Amino acid sequence: MQHTISVLMNNRFGVLSRVSGLFSSRGFNIESLNVAETSDPEVSRMTIVTRGDNAKIEQITKQLNKLVDVIKVVDLTEEKFIDRELLLVKMNAEVRVREEILRIVDLFRAKVVDVSPSTYTIEITGDEGKITGFLDLLAPLGIKEVVRSGRIAVSRGNKSLN
Repeated sequence: MQHTISVLMNNRFGVLSRVSGLFSSRGFNIESLNVAETSDPEVSRMTIVTRGDNAKIEQITKQLNKLVDVIKVVDLTEEKFIDRELLLVKMNAEVRVREEILRIVDLFRAKVVDVSPSTYTIEITGDEGKITGFLDLLAPLGIKEVVRSGRIAVSRGNKSLN
């Protein structure tokens, strides 16, 4: 089962390396990793997407909690949360498909962020299902390049990691 784990940690050099090292040394795969400063520049928030049964995820969270710079670890999968990804996709924008690309962009509330004589670069945010559906419709029209940010997530309602 896929799990989304949120980690609050001190914003110091080497912390990301220690977290990824923890995963690799135990044979755990990271499917998605996103990290950035919070509103406090001394603290960063990491969102990790990985797969495993409950025992494996419990082992991961316990090991993460043992790291010196880790402040808090939460498996968001156990609660209601909102997640999003950012996708940039560069399309072959031949004259015959431009109108269709723009229809799909409009349908998914995406936006064209760059235009050249032969390409469109499109930006979209959404959950994994929306991103996958968008790419599935664009694929037959000529995708040149895809860049995904990885998942970010936050608990619903008043609950906060801080």
